[in-house]
Amino acid sequence: MITSPSYEDRLQGFDWRQSADELGLTPGGPVNIGRHCTDRICGLGKARKTALHWEDFRGETRTYTFDDLRVLTNTFAQLLEDQGVAAGDRVCMFLDRVPELYIGFLGVLKMGAIVQPLFSAFGEDSLWTRLDDAGTRAIVTQKKHLGKVRRIREKLPNLAYVFVVDDANLRDGETPLRLDDLPRVETYTVAPTTAETPSVLHYTSGTTGQPKGAQHVHNSLISQYITAKWVLDLRDDDVYWCNADPGWVTGTSYGIIGAWANGVTQAVLDAGFNSDKWYAFIAKYRVSVWYSAPTAIRLLMKDGVELAKQHDLSSLRHLASVGEPLNAEAVLWGREAYGLDFHDTYWQTETGCMVVTNFPGMEVRPGSMGKPFPGITAAVLDETTHEPIAEPGRVGLIALREGWPSQIRGYWNNMAGYRKKIVNGWYVCGDRASIDKDGYFWFSGRDDDVINTGGHLVGPFEIESALLEHPAVAESAAVAKPDKVNMEVVKAFVTLKPGFEASGDLELEIMNVIRKRLSGLAMPQEIEFVDSLPKTRSGKIVRRILRAQEFGEPIGDVSSLMND
Repeated sequence: MITSPSYEDRLQGFDWRQSADELGLTPGGPVNIGRHCTDRICGLGKARKTALHWEDFRGETRTYTFDDLRVLTNTFAQLLEDQGVAAGDRVCMFLDRVPELYIGFLGVLKMGAIVQPLFSAFGEDSLWTRLDDAGTRAIVTQKKHLGKVRRIREKLPNLAYVFVVDDANLRDGETPLRLDDLPRVETYTVAPTTAETPSVLHYTSGTTGQPKGAQHVHNSLISQYITAKWVLDLRDDDVYWCNADPGWVTGTSYGIIGAWANGVTQAVLDAGFNSDKWYAFIAKYRVSVWYSAPTAIRLLMKDGVELAKQHDLSSLRHLASVGEPLNAEAVLWGREAYGLDFHDTYWQTETGCMVVTNFPGMEVRPGSMGKPFPGITAAVLDETTHEPIAEPGRVGLIALREGWPSQIRGYWNNMAGYRKKIVNGWYVCGDRASIDKDGYFWFSGRDDDVINTGGHLVGPFEIESALLEHPAVAESAAVAKPDKVNMEVVKAFVTLKPGFEASGDLELEIMNVIRKRLSGLAMPQEIEFVDSLPKTRSGKIVRRILRAQEFGEPIGDVSSLMND
């Protein structure tokens, strides 16, 4: 049995250069994530090794080797280039978890364009907002989502190319991109990207204003490779399953880059949640490392230990979680169901990699976030002075010293918004935590109004803006409401215009409008019709009071509120 080094051993003399050296990177030399996840791995003698086991909800399966990845990413890149897509263009991947999503992601990076993955369940408004902000030049999609793209295309003057990966009746200006029908490109000249060349553009939700495009660079590979290797404990003979959709940062940093940069076989299931099917999938592909989310774990808990025991899960050796705080009960349940601990990991779209984690070989304290990854300087800051808190157990703002490789370089078209998050050389994450006497971090809560539903961050501004477009809605506020499975769900408070009356039918109508325009994640699970909303004297709606009421917390100082 291989024993993982201790946390203290990992810390000893750590330098990010260690990761760069393992990747064969030289200071000032070329860095291309697409090449390093394919061509480089083939060059290490793993060309015939399985890179991807893929299965969908119908039971259809496909298998790809690393040489398949190399050639197909070349093919993808060459087609885009031949059609006129250029280095630096934003190319949106708007696909379910089909193989073309994973292949295309790396292909876009190989040709030097910026890949913009978006969650395929987004509605038209959410899709348009993000494509418009990015000035997206090309979109890669599939038949089932093509209608959304067509209905907004006229509002996107920069969108010159629409590529479709499966059979569909295409219109003028739409190009087929069926990899099986294209001549395989064995040799391709990868774009000469450098460490600071933009790579991935991930959109994240904020408290106010439109979603923000977090701009990553190719140098993020250094962080993603080593954190995947050490925290996920990836080894050459592993079969790894990351549940996250590549529309979100976990699905790209660790569902594509981290695993394949380590030359590890991945298993991908393109299907919704079902405990029995998930267990069968693990057993079929002999999954050994599983990276999931607390929401999924809590759903598995609902189906009980006995269901887990009905499947052969003996291949599992390491479990990790991401997206939201992992409650202690879930850790303890994992021990009972699988004989293994779920290792919680904390990070964000903006960090690009895990920053505070529970490591293999480290004592897992149920409910704790763990300790900072080597090379990451993390602290909790006093909310007033923004100085690190030395007192164990005192809650403050989670903050990271700037300068790790995968830190985003800013928000697209909104550098000022990003710089606001930097205080005295610290990146302030927007979350609150405490640190115990042994250096373990303990999550306390968010420091803003962003809603964490099932590990997905949803901004209240987008929801409220969509609500206001309904003819019955005069004012609106969206806040988090506690939920046993998803941790939080969206609740909306709405005041109505004269002539409209509150009813169950109106509530359902408004809910469905949000679901179609934005996504199911953004759809309020409850709408409460109210006569007025709490506001400051300047007229700003105060969401914290509504949220505090939902969570049964003190509402705090109300002296600045407008008196009715």
